[in-house]
Amino acid sequence: MRLLHSTDLALRMLMRLAVADAPGRRHGDAPAPAPTTRQVAEDMAVPYTHAAKVAARLTHLGLVEARRGRGGGLVLTEAGRTASVGALVREFEGDGDVVECEGATPCPLNSGCRLRGALRRAQEAFYATLDPLTVADIVASPTGPLLLGLASHRSGPKTS
Repeated sequence: MRLLHSTDLALRMLMRLAVADAPGRRHGDAPAPAPTTRQVAEDMAVPYTHAAKVAARLTHLGLVEARRGRGGGLVLTEAGRTASVGALVREFEGDGDVVECEGATPCPLNSGCRLRGALRRAQEAFYATLDPLTVADIVASPTGPLLLGLASHRSGPKTS
């Protein structure tokens, strides 16, 4: 099974935001500033427009809060931190089958095929493996420090 690009980006964006506001992360005397959509897009090496669409959907789902103005940025909500990875993937991928057996040109084996059921069970096993994992779980070390390194690399010295 292959995830949609938007699903992959949504998971990576949530992971990036989970480490951005990790307890104890500070910038001088104040908490580290929330990353903007543009900064997250740069960190993840994706187009800004795609990141903005995913951020808007995550905001609509209540997993991310988008703060405007000075000191604004994207902030992971508690619901986002504790969200099931399996539920997130289902939300972004939809509940369609792995293969298209019906449609404009239905498969001639449709009435007696055992493959469709096997693929559906495999898809459910995939989701069941992800269901107990939360966003907080998947940013544990070594992933969290690696994600923080992306941000510090971006804000490091620029060379021409």
